Amino acid sequence: MGWKTDGVRPEARRFILIAAPHTSNWDFVNLLAFASYYELQINWIGKHTLFKPPFGTIMRALGGVAVRRDRRENLVESLAALFEDYEDLGLVVPAEGTRRHVDYWKSGFYHIARTAKVPIVMSYLDYTDKRGGFGPGFHPSDDVRKDMDTVRAFYDGKRGKFPELFGPIRLREEDHVEAGVD
Repeated sequence: MGWKTDGVRPEARRFILIAAPHTSNWDFVNLLAFASYYELQINWIGKHTLFKPPFGTIMRALGGVAVRRDRRENLVESLAALFEDYEDLGLVVPAEGTRRHVDYWKSGFYHIARTAKVPIVMSYLDYTDKRGGFGPGFHPSDDVRKDMDTVRAFYDGKRGKFPELFGPIRLREEDHVEAGVD
């Protein structure tokens, strides 16, 4: 389809994968294609309604892990616990949480990585020059601002299929740090 690969296969065997920008359903297809090219088995989380018949079996075969967003349960702890059960696990967590424009990213990817003590690996699709792949990984620290500056620097200049839908790369926790709130 005219896409070019960029970066190298992640070295870590267990990691959280950020897939951004996420502005189109085609992002999922392209992410799976790039993972296949790099011979990388990835798993991804999706809302439980995607896993109902007749597509549930296909979604699980493609690496899907169903989550219920309508229940009050500690999703961070349960997803972090998955890393205890697998020697190899690249878990894609939708940092934006949607294909629509949002003012803040969901912080689950960050907290899951910290709880599981695994690195965060950044991947991307840039529709401007039809290039995609994997970038560097890093272990989250106790400095959320510094860590998110690393993420912002990596994604700077990368454009989704619908660039107007890619909002700012920012976690709500950063506002709390600025305001001095724990």
